[in-house]
Amino acid sequence: MTAPLLLVDGHYLLHRAWFGFAARITTRDKTIDRTGVFGFAALLRKAQVQHADGFEIFVVFDSEDGSQARASQDSDYKAQRPAPEPGLIESLSLIKKALDRSGIRWIEQDGCEADDVIATLAATARTDGRAVDIMTTDKDCIQLLGDPSVRLLNTGLAMERRYTAGEHILPRYGVLAEQWPDFRALMGDPADNIPGIRGIGAKTAARLLTDARRLENIPADELRPSWTQQWPQALGWREMIKLDTKVGLLGNLLTARPAAPLPKAAHVLEALGLW
Repeated sequence: MTAPLLLVDGHYLLHRAWFGFAARITTRDKTIDRTGVFGFAALLRKAQVQHADGFEIFVVFDSEDGSQARASQDSDYKAQRPAPEPGLIESLSLIKKALDRSGIRWIEQDGCEADDVIATLAATARTDGRAVDIMTTDKDCIQLLGDPSVRLLNTGLAMERRYTAGEHILPRYGVLAEQWPDFRALMGDPADNIPGIRGIGAKTAARLLTDARRLENIPADELRPSWTQQWPQALGWREMIKLDTKVGLLGNLLTARPAAPLPKAAHVLEALGLW
């Protein structure tokens, strides 16, 4: 039996773990903060129980130099992001050990952002006819929802709102999932420090992209002169927003086998001697 696939944005889940608990999780002597690894294991187990029973689970992390390729095109790309809190990134090595202990495969591909690796693995799984859920809040992944067998999962929302599918995008944003890079190039993406074209917000961007247009198909008479001057920049931003579905990954990363039931977070930390 070929299992459906849950792809997990590892840094997204780490941030939820680090900032999402009301109290810090520490070692028994209260000297070492274990919130990152404990929260990650707990949230992943909860996602499996509630949404991914019988799924293969695969976790993808950003590499340390993952943004360099896009930043080489535009030095402002993600330049606004603050340095992570002490302890947050330090949790990563423990999280990877916890995943290994739990039998969950993961990857941190040199020179790659997680969403490009996720896009590539999703494309691979869909070629094999497997349904794919992506656990993330990264809106760049919306462009993958043109395939009706791909969904986004946000377990931080109320149960009835956790899944986003391609059918939700047009009513919500006024564009198709496949138009997402064009849409964000026009209106901007604050999360990645992409400013968009001055004077174009979400409603105007959706109007310009009506009838499934792409940037190349927007009639010139619908564009202000100031917008036309920025068009080369918009085309460049669109390329930065597009996800790469053909990252050069090792073969056989995906097993197509369901993950075993994940242990409770406390048991994982106990097994790793982290208490």
